[in-house]
Parts: sequence; C-alpha cells; structure tokens
Amino acid sequence: MKLSELLEGVPLREALTPELAGLDVAGLEYDSRRVEKGFLFFAFAGSRVDGRQFAQDALARGALAVVSELPRPVEFAGTGGAWIQAEHGRQALAIAARNFYRHPDERILFTGITGTNGKTTTAYLIDTLLRAAGNVTGLIGTIEYRLAGEARPSPNTTPESLDMMHFAAELEAHGGTHLVAEVSSHALALGRVHGFHFHTAVFTNLTRDHLDFHGTMEEYGAAKRQLFLGNPGPQWAVLNADDPVSKTMQPDAAGARTIWYGLSDEAELRAENITSGFAGLAFDVTWSGRRAKVESPLLGRVNVSNILAALGAGLSYGLDLEGMAGSAAACRAVPGRFEPVDQGQSFLVVVDYAHTDDALRNAIQTARRLAKNKVITLFGCGGDRDRTKRPLMGMAAAELSDFVVLTSDNPRSEDPLSIMNDVMVGLRRFDTPHVAEPDRGKAIQLAIQEAQPGDVVLLAGKGHETYQILKDHTIHFDDRETAQEVLRSFGYRDDRSQKPE
Repeated sequence: MKLSELLEGVPLREALTPELAGLDVAGLEYDSRRVEKGFLFFAFAGSRVDGRQFAQDALARGALAVVSELPRPVEFAGTGGAWIQAEHGRQALAIAARNFYRHPDERILFTGITGTNGKTTTAYLIDTLLRAAGNVTGLIGTIEYRLAGEARPSPNTTPESLDMMHFAAELEAHGGTHLVAEVSSHALALGRVHGFHFHTAVFTNLTRDHLDFHGTMEEYGAAKRQLFLGNPGPQWAVLNADDPVSKTMQPDAAGARTIWYGLSDEAELRAENITSGFAGLAFDVTWSGRRAKVESPLLGRVNVSNILAALGAGLSYGLDLEGMAGSAAACRAVPGRFEPVDQGQSFLVVVDYAHTDDALRNAIQTARRLAKNKVITLFGCGGDRDRTKRPLMGMAAAELSDFVVLTSDNPRSEDPLSIMNDVMVGLRRFDTPHVAEPDRGKAIQLAIQEAQPGDVVLLAGKGHETYQILKDHTIHFDDRETAQEVLRSFGYRDDRSQKPE
C-alpha cells in the first residue's frame, strides 16, 4: 500500500512530499523490536518513555519512515529516514491501521462496551448470545481474547488500534461476523479506537476509578463518552436507565437508535420478578409488549443489569428476545466475576474482581442478599494506583460486612503495610471485627476458617488474575486455587450433599 493511501485521513503538520507519498509500505509497527524492512514506525509520546528514542533502532531494522506527534529530534538528522509529524500519534495509527487492513469494521459488526463495572461479564454474555444464534465471533477483553473459538492471552483490556484491526482482519478471514470488545477509558482517552465503526455501543455504569490517570470524575466520564460521540458514532446505543450518567452518553449521530435497559420504569428493556440464590438468577424480561423468562447460573442481582445490557445488544442485531432468554443460561460463571469456589462446603465462597469502593459495595451487597448468616469480606488495594480510594474501600467493607480480612493485593513498588495503613483509616470508622494479614494466602485461610454454614466468603480484588505483582518480581497467585486448597485442607472433598439449599 502506498504511503499516501495509508495516511489518508490522518491530519499531518506538513503535507507529504511526492517522493514520500509514493513509497510502498509493507507493514505498520509501534514497537521498534518488531519492525521489518519497509515498515512505517509510529513513535508515541508516553508518560514514562519518549518513543522517539526508538526511532533510530526502527530505521536500522528497515523502517522507511517514522510517524509521531512529537517534533523530529536533533539526533535524527542525517539518519536518512523520513520524519512525519502528525497532529495526534495514536489517532494517526488508528486511522492508518483501518486503511492498511481495508476497513474490516465496515464488514464485521463491532460491539463496544464501556463503563466502570460489568464490562467483562456483559462482553461474555453478548458473545454467548451471538454464538448461540449461529454467528462466528471474536471477543476482546480483560480476561482473554477469543477468535472464532480460539482463546488467546489478553495483554490489555483494549489493545492498540493496530492489534485490534489485525485481530478483526483475522476474524474476517475465519468467516467472522461479529466482534465484541471491552473498551476501557484509557483506550478511549489515548485514541486507540479513534475512527472505528461501532455498530453497537453499550454503557454499563460510571463510578469512581482510574482517577490516577484521568484526574477527575468529569474527565473519566468524558473519556467514556467518546465511544458514543465519536466520528462516526455507533448505530445503536444500549444505555443503563438506572445510572443517571447514561443521559450524557446518548449518541448524536443522525439515525442512531437507543435502547434503555434496567429495573426502573424509564427502562424499555426491563427486568421484573427477580429471584436470586446460590443456584443463580431468574427473572422476567419485558420489551415492546413481549415477555420472556430468563434463568442464569450467574450469581447476584448485579448480573441482572449485565444480562439486560447483553439482551439489549442482541436486540440491536435483530435477535429474538425469547431465543436470547433461553441462551442466557449457556453463559456460566465468568472467570473472577463473583465466581464460586465449590468444594461442597456448607457456605459460599466467591472470588470477585471488585477493586474500587463502589464495586466492593456492590459485591458485598450481592453477597448479603445471598447469605443466610454472615458476610466475610477479604480485600486489599493495589499499589501505584489511586490512593484516595483506599480509605473508601475500607469504609465500604467495614460498613457492609460482618467480618473483614484486610490483606495485600498487587503492591507493586509500594510497601504493602503502608497501603494497608491507608485502608485502615476508613476501616476503623466502624466497629466491624477485622484482622490484617499481608500474606494473601494466609489471609484467605483466615477468612475461610471464620465461615459457618450459610455464610458467604467474598475474596475481592484480584478476580481472574493468576499472579501477584510485588516490588521487584511477580509470583503466581490465584485466589481460586488458594481457596480450593484451603477448603481441601479443612476436609471438604466436593461432596455436593454438603452444599446449602
């Protein structure tokens, strides 16, 4: 592809020379280590690393030019390579990637899901409904990527635009029809999905998170809004009628349609007659004068909202309400999202990714509705992240739980005890019995040995993660595995007769 064709639609500081415009581009790359001969290298401005320092390495590997929003560095002069300055580096890559792969988002139907909580579960549910209807799908999210049934590791919740377009092109080559993607606020703010064509955009909710990156809730919400107000905007918006922030997410694109879901009277797609227990959920869903029964193995009323969001996305694709209601049962527990750990014990142990004060409140409230007796909450806070939420999480745990075990999460470069002290400021606002144990494995044992029949033990914070990030290394650690080992050590052997009704 000619360079002029590749950069069509990319705002540049200076027009390409005829010589540059006629160059043949063999590929695109933003990591200099993967550059090959004839590639175009994109050098990003970063908070910690200046991408320009890798430009000469990219040229040495055969790059024909460098694209960056940053000016040409002095040392680049005389290298023989071309420097192309764009108005916005990552947006330039997004447009170039669409051009290079010849716009797969115009042939594959993209669904983007954004919001603080519920993205992963909603994505799994939508993917389940689409596959049940006979579609070949792709899934991009926090836990994993899936391409036509093949699971792949997930390096980022939302990949760089180049990787996402490559994934879409692969999906198309496999006969794919739909791509479902979690779209993080970071990805939106950085321009990773700039200019992408989304058929359907789903909004779950907005609560406090990522303020270390966005600074304020206003900026955080503005980042989410980009999915709905982009150019072009989505054809369909599926919005949570129970969250007032949804009103700011309504797309302004001509002809765009909106589906409001929720429990309130304002919702068009509404859940009624909800029952929730250790076995899962059941409720009636109504839409446009029709009614269907939904039964799901997912635990907790919070998943009613996630299921409704998925049904709304399905309706945007013309799927049948009754058929989708029947297919919802096929989506089993989503890894690390209120996921039960069952060894036949007489109490419920669940692992959840909740790592904000609002998510923790929701998870504990979900546990409270399921518990016949006590709710025992274990959690920690991550290091090198928003410190202001630590006391808020401590308050949430102490206010809503019967017993709290405070432990370490991913401390990263911080001292785990210092993080726990920040949490204690909020935890001690209430007289809730609690213990502090920085060793997460020992802490899980303390939480489980506290449980009695009918209790719910909530292991919060890490969810699906299979590692713990320490100051100078990363270790294998999985809350689910550890909980199973502890339960076995207490004599539980998966005897289903011990499980509470």
